[in-house]
Amino acid sequence: MTATAPITQDVMTIPRKLPEGPINLVGLTRVGMRTALIENGTPEKQAKMRVGQIWQWIYQWGKRDFAEMTNLSKAFRADLAEKFIIEVPEVVTRQVSEDGTRKYLVKIAGGHEVEVVYIPEDGRGTLCVSSQVGCTLTCSFCHTGTQKLVRNLTAGEIIGQVMIARDDLDEWPEQGAPKDETRLLSNIVLMGMGEPLYNFENVRDAMKIAMDAEGIQLSRRRITLSTSGVVPEIARTAEEIGCQLAISFHATTNEVRDKLVPINKRWNIEELVEALRAYPRVSNSERITFEYVMLDGINDTDADAHRLIKLIEGIPAKINLIPFNEWPGAPYKRSSGNRIHRFADIIYKAGYASPIRKPRGEDIMAACGQLKSATERARKSRKQIEADAGL
Repeated sequence: MTATAPITQDVMTIPRKLPEGPINLVGLTRVGMRTALIENGTPEKQAKMRVGQIWQWIYQWGKRDFAEMTNLSKAFRADLAEKFIIEVPEVVTRQVSEDGTRKYLVKIAGGHEVEVVYIPEDGRGTLCVSSQVGCTLTCSFCHTGTQKLVRNLTAGEIIGQVMIARDDLDEWPEQGAPKDETRLLSNIVLMGMGEPLYNFENVRDAMKIAMDAEGIQLSRRRITLSTSGVVPEIARTAEEIGCQLAISFHATTNEVRDKLVPINKRWNIEELVEALRAYPRVSNSERITFEYVMLDGINDTDADAHRLIKLIEGIPAKINLIPFNEWPGAPYKRSSGNRIHRFADIIYKAGYASPIRKPRGEDIMAACGQLKSATERARKSRKQIEADAGL
């Protein structure tokens, strides 16, 4: 594998503490919360216990008011209320699709907005979470990619998306009620706005909170991180987060992938596949998901299907085929149903699961690749987008 420069982007992440004002506890790790409590007067010997108590109130019971934390003394609660806040992003708009999909436009610090999508399925559901305001990858088939990157989201803004969805679903459990294993929000996918591996530390910290056994309690197997191929951070994902991995693949030659997924010019298909073969968690029980958007006449031939099989040979995997979700000015068209099924059949006969993703939330622009914050929705012309994509 060729040597690469550090991948950290020069993108500001808004600090958790404003120059004057209380500290937001949402998004702090346990260590970070302990430090903050000690720095603000909590005796060191009590700090670990206090973190455990506050943690459960915030992440297990969904409380935002210190006054409701009844196992803490009134004096301590009053002290907390002076020095800290429990704050999540503000929901600006909430749209519900005909198929039940919910899309939230949420406002974060600085007045910026991101979109979050909840997709229900048979009594359960998946939340599609954003990790950046905008995106730097400029994938030519993706609406989000036409919006310039503004900044990384903080860990609090990322886990806050999960919390506001649980608010809307009324899914915080009642204290003392029998444990209910039913989860309306049963899965998280980091497939919203942004490239998660360009905001690694904040994504990691937020997902650790989601997986914590005394909080939201999602299994690591219920969390999937999707990357376009930031090769140096792939192994780190397994080691420090441990979630499931999905690859935004979409092409079987470097020539085509350079246009569809420009990060391929930095880490090409061969380098990406090499990193996936070495992925620490890959096994027959933990497959890598390859996401493949079906674009008419671009990447959907029988030859593409056979090349894809050859490329991933030996990697425990499944291939999610995604009918292209069109958006205003998009330079591509969706492959025909017959073509998609033919492609899926070739992959299936080679021994790989090849589900065709059912488009969800298209009527509210909530489908895969359609997310884009409303305040940044100035349209490019089709000609401009085609020029950007090198078509």
